[in-house]
Amino acid sequence: MSKRWIWKSAVAGLCGSLAHSLLMYFKSRSGLLPTFQPYANLQMVLSIWVGRDVHPLVPWALSFFNGSTFVGFFFGLSYRWLPGDNGSTKGLIYGACGWVAMGLLFFPLLGLGLFGNRLGLGVWPALFSLAMLLTYSVVMGIVYSALNGSTAR
Repeated sequence: MSKRWIWKSAVAGLCGSLAHSLLMYFKSRSGLLPTFQPYANLQMVLSIWVGRDVHPLVPWALSFFNGSTFVGFFFGLSYRWLPGDNGSTKGLIYGACGWVAMGLLFFPLLGLGLFGNRLGLGVWPALFSLAMLLTYSVVMGIVYSALNGSTAR
């Protein structure tokens, strides 16, 4: 088996992470959902775990690194088995699965409740987190497919 998927996964994950970062920048600049701050919540939990303050860049850097490597690599490994005929559809499915996992596991770990329901903002944290994951994963799927030279590989 060719190992070219590794660099393709890394590039696709990096592009997805950049798209996600741009969406989070827009959220910050526009004032959208000001009390929904998943990076700040992650920073607080990390501070508790390590027993000291954690710089605000650490949660963002962890997310960026994770999206550009581990999550991207897993996407590259699972690409051929994901349903869909093109990279954007495969990315959409991958992102939807990630959103469910994040809403059921990661958000409660951060004290936000299932899909952010403890924030008292209704469905908006869940919908925005879906937008976050789909922005990342659809861009990653499109780039990965383009690097493979086909929309169906």
